[in-house]
Amino acid sequence: MKIAEIFASIQGEGSFSGYPTLFIRFAGCNLRCRYCDTPAAQDEGGTVMDVTSIAEEVNRSGLSHVCITGGEPLLQQQDLLALLARLHDSGHEISIETNGTIDFRPSQQYATICMDVKCPSSGETSDLDLLTHIRKEDSVKYVIGTEGDLRYALETLKHNPVRGTIFWSPVFGSDPTYIVSFILDQKLPVRFQLQLHKVIGVQ
Repeated sequence: MKIAEIFASIQGEGSFSGYPTLFIRFAGCNLRCRYCDTPAAQDEGGTVMDVTSIAEEVNRSGLSHVCITGGEPLLQQQDLLALLARLHDSGHEISIETNGTIDFRPSQQYATICMDVKCPSSGETSDLDLLTHIRKEDSVKYVIGTEGDLRYALETLKHNPVRGTIFWSPVFGSDPTYIVSFILDQKLPVRFQLQLHKVIGVQ
């Protein structure tokens, strides 16, 4: 597997926000979002690591929460499954952050999924058909940068009911108040979130 980096930090978003977490960032992405905050992970460089070497780093960390992120980790899903099985069997709680372009169902037996639905301001699109496979324990994230993104997010939710938790988050550095106002005005069953790790200034 091609790994961009492995590091410990506070989980800054999603259902496990606030937990100390070991992040395994896979190298390579099939999208080029305008607001990407990890452009160094877009290319398929990184360090080649096998399941055993990654699992050893996870065990040395002493952390029970593991987040698989990228880039887009599911580009390497076939190899990733062996790692997920090993970490799952050793009692780790695993989450996967994915851009919603690749079928994540093979990984769901080992991990919870956070599907990032790409809004128009990103310049990219996700496969909305995948929303039907989101379970109650999974989640969906919308990163919102414009009022057009808000309308898009609302329409996708109307036409694609989601069983998991729905997060709406502003593009970092933008004014979040209009998102909060929209959620309240529309009485939407979504959770507003800020990227905690960026607010407190950690990786």
